[in-house]
Amino acid sequence: MRHPNVIQLYEIIETEKELFMIMENANGGELFDYIVRHTRLAEKQAAKFYCELIAGIEYLHKSGMCHRDLKPENLLLDFDNTLKIVDFGLSNMYEKNETLKTACGSPCYAAPEMIQGKRYNGLQTDIWSSGVVFYAMVAGYLPFEDPKTSNLYKKIMSANY
Repeated sequence: MRHPNVIQLYEIIETEKELFMIMENANGGELFDYIVRHTRLAEKQAAKFYCELIAGIEYLHKSGMCHRDLKPENLLLDFDNTLKIVDFGLSNMYEKNETLKTACGSPCYAAPEMIQGKRYNGLQTDIWSSGVVFYAMVAGYLPFEDPKTSNLYKKIMSANY
């Protein structure tokens, strides 16, 4: 994968006991920490990051991959605050019009169809998660939160933000 908004993996080195992943340096930290530091982002800054996120998502989707765990903790910033999508541990390759079944990712960012246990379109769930990320950037908090998971799911399914 080679895209300015997707972290570049250069090499994997595997020994008997360890696995090393040599990746592009994104020393600006997580988008999550950036949001916390600024309380909430100005619309212009949030729009810039969101455009970069959508560009990265579009590239992944055109490459046949859905991420399934998009959240500010999985979005890094490089030296000039360019957003980089990272952590592909829950990502999945897919075929056109194929649906997925495994519910995964972070509950606060999960699409309603995923948490309902239905088959879902991985591309659509990435877009849902990107919207939650955008909301968090602009508002400074998540649209759906509840310490009790069942209540959180009810809020997501009813769009009670």
